[in-house]
Amino acid sequence: MKALWPASTAIAFVLLLAAGASRAEVPFDNVRQFTVELWPDRPPGVATDLPENDRPSSEDTRRITDVGRPTMTVYRASESGKPSPAVLVCPGGGYRILAYDKEGTEIAQWLNSIGITAAVLKYRVPDNRDGALQDAQRAMGLLRHRASAWNLDPNRIGVIGFSAGGHLSARLSTAYGERTYSNVDEADAKPCRPDFTLLVYPAYLHKKDRPHELTDEIVVTGKTPPALLVQTQDDRPYVDSSIAYYLALKKAGVPAELHLYASGGHGFGLRPSKFVVSRWPTLAETWLRANEILGVGR
Repeated sequence: MKALWPASTAIAFVLLLAAGASRAEVPFDNVRQFTVELWPDRPPGVATDLPENDRPSSEDTRRITDVGRPTMTVYRASESGKPSPAVLVCPGGGYRILAYDKEGTEIAQWLNSIGITAAVLKYRVPDNRDGALQDAQRAMGLLRHRASAWNLDPNRIGVIGFSAGGHLSARLSTAYGERTYSNVDEADAKPCRPDFTLLVYPAYLHKKDRPHELTDEIVVTGKTPPALLVQTQDDRPYVDSSIAYYLALKKAGVPAELHLYASGGHGFGLRPSKFVVSRWPTLAETWLRANEILGVGR
């Protein structure tokens, strides 16, 4: 797969790492892309000590697992002078692996193309849902804490998630009232509530015995962020997750859209296909503009 950003960016990033600037204090105007470690020391709670495992698969998807040092890689939107909106990107993978390119870096490239800064979250896996939520809350706080330095609009920072990453995004969007870990620094004093939420074929949100009800851990209120949901009807294990989340938002009076397509399955990211659902990025851009997250015109 071709690199998404030019070699000069990678060289600049390496130089910054050599200078010890790999954490959240990286100056935003120096590079188009940089990675920050979420935690200054060992993450709270459980974290694997195994070496990180990064491998391709037969489906042309980069799969990362055994993540014990969670990070956030920031991909800068094109220069505009004005602070840009930002989106925290949560790849899926069943909380076992991260589909890091198909539901991570490729999503960042699309967001950049419409003027949004993307932050791809490498959260703790495998089998660490509590750690993943801690990582997501920490990442959202860091984005707001560094908004001025990174030229972000702190009032237009949202989240997008796919499959298990959609579940994580829904948890972040509903469990923002209190951090699930003890505060580490000033970043944890910043709100971790996303300003908007995009869920693409989210998983694990509904009760098995009452499929149009959310699980007890997902509690929607009138303060839950507005949301756009993209789902296919033939995604049989998870279609009810999108429906349940939408119905809960509707009941709470939260602005929401559910776009339910007949076919397309699960795990397609934004890769083209014969199915109409593959046009969802255009629909999402329209929704972002209609909700004044993106300005009118480009």
